[in-house]
Amino acid sequence: MITYKELHHVSLPVTNLERSKIFYREILGLEELDRPNFDFDGAWFQVGKQQIHLIVFPGSEMIRQKREISTRDAHLAVRVNEYDKALEWLKKHNVSFKENRYSKSGFAQIFCTDPDGHIIELNVDQKDL
Repeated sequence: MITYKELHHVSLPVTNLERSKIFYREILGLEELDRPNFDFDGAWFQVGKQQIHLIVFPGSEMIRQKREISTRDAHLAVRVNEYDKALEWLKKHNVSFKENRYSKSGFAQIFCTDPDGHIIELNVDQKDL
């Protein structure tokens, strides 16, 4: 049987590293980490105890062609401290989003996309609204 400690990182393919770094660093407010000198471009970001790894790979089949936000499509979810502040921040930076404050999941959810169309859910427990 496999036992697990925690999720370490999620790796996402990107087409334009600088554009993606700006989004993850300045819009999502994540800390960029030092990254080993691989033979391909990328960036690492800290999210609590976990990480997001961006890898330049324009030919990836994971790059979404549609920019429509579907809450049923593949996405990563990040727990935020303050729902309304996250919502206002996205509005201030003209980031398109889909909001579901009273989801049946019990999470208040905000879905947005990064520059390559990866869907990111920002959420809080509804009892913390």
